[in-house]
Amino acid sequence: MTNVTPDVVIVGGGIAGGTMATVLAKNGLEVSILERETTYPDRVRGEWIAPWGVAEFARLGLFDLLRANGAIPVERNVPYDENWPGGAAEQRALDFSKLPPDLPRPLCIGHPTMCIAFAAAARAAGAKVVSGVKDVEVTAGARPTVSFSSNGTAVQLSPRLVIGADGRNSSLRKRLGFSVLANEPHNLLGGMLVANVPDWPRQVQAIGTEDRLHYFVFPQGKDMVRLYACYDFADRHRFAGPDREARLLQAFRLKCLPYADAILGGRPVSPFHSYSNEDHWIDDPTLPGVVLIGDAAGHNDPITGQGLSIAARDVRIVSDILLSEKDWDRAGFEPYVDERRERMRRLRITAGLATKIRVEFGEEARLRRARVGDRMLERQLSPLPAAVIGPERLSTEAYTPETIERLIAP
Repeated sequence: MTNVTPDVVIVGGGIAGGTMATVLAKNGLEVSILERETTYPDRVRGEWIAPWGVAEFARLGLFDLLRANGAIPVERNVPYDENWPGGAAEQRALDFSKLPPDLPRPLCIGHPTMCIAFAAAARAAGAKVVSGVKDVEVTAGARPTVSFSSNGTAVQLSPRLVIGADGRNSSLRKRLGFSVLANEPHNLLGGMLVANVPDWPRQVQAIGTEDRLHYFVFPQGKDMVRLYACYDFADRHRFAGPDREARLLQAFRLKCLPYADAILGGRPVSPFHSYSNEDHWIDDPTLPGVVLIGDAAGHNDPITGQGLSIAARDVRIVSDILLSEKDWDRAGFEPYVDERRERMRRLRITAGLATKIRVEFGEEARLRRARVGDRMLERQLSPLPAAVIGPERLSTEAYTPETIERLIAP
């Protein structure tokens, strides 16, 4: 580390951090990334980018980078479900090509692939990427300081700004004392990468519920798919133990899913891990000299897959402020704070409704899901489209309790 006073130090070199570093370095700022890992492991993390998030990456000039690294555009979402198996579900499919012209189709791309791609892009743009760092400490202030250990050597930097992008379990956030709000956990969600599924259509994703399992299937590169299962805490034993990968695969023996046999013939190529579903948010993710982005700033319940889109918008708004403002004082980030606060509030409401519809089980829940599906086809007002088109495109009325009650009422 030759320059101890870079413009920006980014703590965390994952997707949010790598994206931010790429954008800032391309625009002439001196940027250093501090990343704990030396390699990016395959974890249960977001690999679906909603259309509104793809639009954000495009605005950042990074759409071609995603495509060059194997991102698959998805043409249709098919709701294979116990209410609508087979052909009935295909008639209800959401055709992403019919979205407004400024919204691209969603993309599916592996999480480690994205991390590697953005770290490489950041380096190519001139950012310094330091991996394997330990003992990161940050002091907030008008001129913050960052200390850490790299290859056994103690280093201290004094940047103009520190950006925290070290994920949902952010150490930086904890050490700086940010207050994190959360709702109650309501179910478990886990995922696994599966190879040898060549018969799964590459441009189709499927989301549905059968019996006591809510599932997702997203295409990945080559012959792979990413499987997700969302289930009640009472059923945690179903996917526990040393054979949990095989158990998850067998859980996709679903009557509603035409391609179940193709999935059952697949081979797990990553561990299966699950975690509780709930929202975490921070009312103000800034301190003097410090801004949090991505999951470090609070994450949405992953039931609607908004994590990557949230991160891309965070990067776009914060980078716009940095590239247009000279002072970089805390007040200058108020537009980011205000926009993010309302964005996350709307996405919390959206995720809460999605959970009630998809991850409550039994006959009453099945009938509710069918009612809501029919009403959505009739274009009744709902917050659910926010997960595809973005939360700001819907009216405030879409997020009210009255609107939700009308949507789910018998």
